[in-house]
Amino acid sequence: MATPHTPRFTARLPRRTHASAGAPTDALSTAAVREAVVAGLRITLGFVFLWAFLDKAFGLGYATKAGNGWVEGGSPTEGFLSHVEVGPMASTLRGWAGEAWADWLFMAGLLGIGAAVVLGVGLRIAAVSGTAMMALMWIAEWPPAKHTESGAATMSTNPFADYHLVYALALIALAAVAAGSRYGLGERWAALPAVRRNSWLR
Repeated sequence: MATPHTPRFTARLPRRTHASAGAPTDALSTAAVREAVVAGLRITLGFVFLWAFLDKAFGLGYATKAGNGWVEGGSPTEGFLSHVEVGPMASTLRGWAGEAWADWLFMAGLLGIGAAVVLGVGLRIAAVSGTAMMALMWIAEWPPAKHTESGAATMSTNPFADYHLVYALALIALAAVAAGSRYGLGERWAALPAVRRNSWLR
């Protein structure tokens, strides 16, 4: 029995503050949002390439008019490359316009990059090939030039940074952070024996 002279000890658990109680949940929610945003960027960027392939292949009426699709005898490269009038590779690129090898290589690149990025597999290969494609398209449009060979305005709005550069950097960033695991098949892809043996396939 406790007396007035006997101290009474009461065990008390430390009280959790709002900050400590909410920190783990906040960290998880922040990580989940970050992963979802990166996955959204990956899928959207992949769809840019994939849609370009579909539109050029079947003439869906956006960049490619109906009836001018690749499957209907149209050329995916002729319309763009034949009108290159600026830059150090202008004549070379015009010579590639409509060539069968150029059409096949361009369309295979669009399909391969688009499918890989949407699915989240082979992001390193997609980043390298996509960057090469964007570099060639950047050279074809040649943003530094203000006027074409004929003297017409190019309508360039920036001498260096355009959407080709942004797409290339986004592809590289997605491959660098292995963005295929969230809402993608990246983990399953990385677990394949061939991919485990060859890291460049990731």
